Formats: sequence, C-alpha cells, structure tokens
Amino acid sequence: MDHFVVSARKYRPVTFDSVVGQSHITTTLKNAIRTNHLAQAFLFCGPRGVGKTTCARILAKTINCQNLGDDVEACGECESCISFQNNASFNIHELDAASNNSVEDIRNLIDQVRYPPQTGKYKIYIIDEVHMLSQAAFNAFLKTLEEPPGYAIFILATTEKHKILPTILSRCQIFDFNRIQPKDIAYHLADIAKKEGIETEKEALELIGQKADGGLRDALSMFDLNVTFSTDNHLTYAAVLENLHILDYDYYFKITDALTAASVARSLVLFDEILRKGFDGHLFIVGLLEHFRNLLVCKDPATVSLLQVSESAERKYIDQSRDADMSFLLSALSVASQCDINYKAAKNQRLHVELCLMKLANLPNILQLNSLAAVDETAKKKVEPQQQPVLTEQKAPVLETPSKESTPQNVPIGVQQIAPVAARPASKLRSTTQLVPPSIAQQNAKGTEQAAVKNEVQVAPTAPVATLELTLENLQQVWHEFAENRRKTKDSTTEGIALNRAIELVDFTIQIALDNDPQMDAIQGMRYELLGFLKSRFNAPRLEINPRVAPHEVQRLPYTPAEKFNYLAEKNPYLLQLKQALGLDVDF
Repeated sequence: MDHFVVSARKYRPVTFDSVVGQSHITTTLKNAIRTNHLAQAFLFCGPRGVGKTTCARILAKTINCQNLGDDVEACGECESCISFQNNASFNIHELDAASNNSVEDIRNLIDQVRYPPQTGKYKIYIIDEVHMLSQAAFNAFLKTLEEPPGYAIFILATTEKHKILPTILSRCQIFDFNRIQPKDIAYHLADIAKKEGIETEKEALELIGQKADGGLRDALSMFDLNVTFSTDNHLTYAAVLENLHILDYDYYFKITDALTAASVARSLVLFDEILRKGFDGHLFIVGLLEHFRNLLVCKDPATVSLLQVSESAERKYIDQSRDADMSFLLSALSVASQCDINYKAAKNQRLHVELCLMKLANLPNILQLNSLAAVDETAKKKVEPQQQPVLTEQKAPVLETPSKESTPQNVPIGVQQIAPVAARPASKLRSTTQLVPPSIAQQNAKGTEQAAVKNEVQVAPTAPVATLELTLENLQQVWHEFAENRRKTKDSTTEGIALNRAIELVDFTIQIALDNDPQMDAIQGMRYELLGFLKSRFNAPRLEINPRVAPHEVQRLPYTPAEKFNYLAEKNPYLLQLKQALGLDVDF
C-alpha cells in the first residue's frame, strides 16, 4: 500500500508560474531577479493558505539556481536545485518563529549569518510566523536585518502584520498576498482532479472554492475529504453539500419567494426544515443577509460581476432580483441585520429568527400601503388650493327649488324636493367659504315660491390668518402662550420648569439651556407639538429647537431661604446689616 500524500503537499507549486492567484507578487519577484534588484529582506503578508511560504521557497531556490534562464525559473536539474528538492541544501534555512521566538534563537541565527555559503551565491533565511517573536528577539534582530552581509537574504512570512514592530517593517520590502478568488481555486482543483482521474461537477468545485474563503490549502484539504467521502471517485454537488454541511442556496431562493409573496406560513415551514437538518439559526440569518445583498447587486448589470457564485446560481439571482423590489431588499437587509446583531443576546433564539421572518413577510404589505399613501399625498398636493389674498366677495352657487309643474307624480303631496347643488368650480383659495345650508334656503324660498325659483346667497369672505415676524420678542411671547396652554391642559412641573428657561434665537434655531436630563426628556416629548405651534404663528418652516443640558448656563431663581435672602440682600444691603444687628438666622 503506497503512502498517501495530501494534495496540499503533492501539488505544491515549484515555479512562479504555478502559483495560483498571486500574479502581482510573482511578476515583481521575477523582475527583481532578472534585473538583480534583490532586497536584503522581504516580508510576505496575507491570510493563511495563499502561498507565502511557497513563494519564499521558490524565490530561495530560483536565486541560487546555477542554470537560470531568461524565463527566470529554476531549472530543477542543477546541484543547487536537486539539493533543495531533497531538503539537503546548506544555503536555505527555515526557522519557525512560533516555537523559536527567544533571544537565544535569534542569536544562533545571527551567528550562522557570519559564514558565507559554501556553494551558490546566496544564503537565504526563511522565518515563518515572524510575528510570534518576542520584543527582545525583535530588538536583537534589528541590526542584522538592516545591514546583513551581501550574500544573506531574509524572507519573513506572517499572517498578522500589525503585530510586527514598525522598525522591522521599515527594513523590509513588504508584499501583501491577496485572498485567492473562488473561480481560480475551482480551476486549480479541476486541473488536479484531471491528473488524479477524478470526475467532478463544476458546481461542486465552485462550492469548495467559496467555502475555502480564499485559502488554497483549505480548499485542497476539503477536496481530499470529499474525494475520500465519494466511493466511486465522482465528486457531485449534492455530496459536497452533505459532507461539508453547507446550507444549499436553493433554500434562500425559496425563502425569498415566500417573503415577497407575504406568506408567513411558507417561510416558517422552510425555516423549520432547515433547523431539522441540523443547521444553526444564526448561520441561516447570515446566509439570508448575503442572499439579499446578492439580489441587490444584481439590480444593476454593472455590479453583477461582484457576485462570487457559479454561473447557474448567477442566472437564478438575476431572475429573482427582477421580481424583488429595491425597497423590499433594503428594508429586509435592515431587519435581518438587527436580527443578526441581537441573536446571541436572545433567550429564545428560534423565536427571535421566526419573528424576523414574520416582519420580513409583512414588508410587502407595508410597502404597498406606503406607496398608496404617497400616491394620495401627491394627488392632494396637485389639487390643494394655493393661498391667495381675498379681494372680492365670493358668491355661493344658486340653490334651486323645483316648481309645482316639475314635481314628479309619485311624490306625496306636501313633500318638497330640493334640486342638487350646482357643481362648484375648483377654488384656488386656501380658506374655502361655506354654503348656506339647504334648510335656510328652503325657509327663504317658502314664502316666495310662486314669485321666484332661484335665490342667491351672499357669503362673507374668510380673513387670512396673520403671521408674526420671527423676532426674539415675538418668539418669547408665543413661547409663553404655549407654556400657559400646556400648563392648563397638562399639569407637569418638569415641563413648566423647562419651558420657563431663557431662550435664544440664532438664525432659525431656538437655543435653550436646561438643568438636567429630565427637563431634556420633557422638551423632547413635546418637541413636535411645540414646533407645530410655533410654525403656525411664524412663517418659518425651517424653525428648529436645540435643547442642551448645561446647568452652569441656567439662571436659577432663588429657591432655598438662604438663596432668597442673598438675592434680596444684593438689592438692599441694609438687610445684611439688620441680620447681623439682630443675630437672625435665615435657615428655618
């Protein structure tokens, strides 16, 4: 039985061209080797499994290759390349800083740097997880890193660049590795599967690429796991879903269809099915947020490229995005994000998610009502009469009473009919006039029914509402009027104290300083009522109130006996002399 080697080791890149998804790094390194512009120290940063250590080894092998060609790739046949492949090279040293992070370890490395290479041109020191070095080890390494011998090159690799001292960063050329795109991972896995003779479905490899989160090593580990799980060397999408325990995106499409159809029952049943399959509710909410985001992205053809899904899934997203309204998606994202934030704090987490689904299912009805209300408001604005000064009296439409000849035969005698009021033309006046009631017209026409059939009713015009000029004096007067009305209708001591504070007018903003937070709450509670009252008296639609808690700015009235006495003594100094002469005490 042959020894099994995992794909991450078996298919580890050995040339720059075989590195996946890091072309900006490999191109720079190849140009540096070609032009002989190699720095004395490199720092490779990035997430796990993206090729930091692999690129360090390829760089170390390439710069010592004895038969380096124009393509800047190691030949793999010279003595240096063969010794590197057999892990017997004396010019390349690897140090794991996670377990060798003391000052003594760095001192041993510095001692080795003093000796030039026996064969080859360079001695390369690869320090992995360099952020694990101690503070003292970093300090001991500074001088050697800045001014090493001409034959020494240091390659540092880390996943946490922010933990490295700035003095170390300033001495290195920094290369930031990107997360590998899911499509690049899928292509690489398809190439490996072809070499291994494994039949695969394209969607299965794309799913592994998405689950790997940009790490090729994680993707290769999941690939090996799923190949082992399948007994016939056939990798299917359904098998990968089951083995990796991933929630199928078809559930999210079904849930969204139920929500847009305002079906609470269907959405709750689907969520129960998801829970019975062993998936976590929090995972479901996070996936639902991602689904809404993808639908929102598909609304514009220019942003469809932001999707990181398979081609078949992309077509489904585009089709469903046509049926989902933009307002619904934005509101759904807001509701689902609040559910995500408060999930861990909820006592009954299942009910918490179900309540979120109920809110989402009710969104279409709410949005429909809002749209109808907006249409009604627009219609009202179109027919809303505009305010104009009334210069002449307006005449009411004529009220007609039928003659005896026009009375129908089937109407009992003594019953008098009134003709409908003539249609009144649309008026441009904001304050419309009232017509005289038909009963009054009947009484006026009753005595002269044979003489006249038509009666005109003169209507007095309505005087326009006068507005005050926005000045501090007028504002104080209207403010005091509101305070009196509030005191009569609602007996609240805190509100009375807050409204009696001095106010200032800055442009269209009313500044008021308060004693404490309860007064602030009182002002905020009647804010809209107060603003409505003030705006009705002043022609100032931009009027605002800016209350603030500033006890040191408030001019408090004397309250305690001592405060009252001091207040009076300031106005009449003889009171202080009287108190001292009689030996009086103000505290009683």
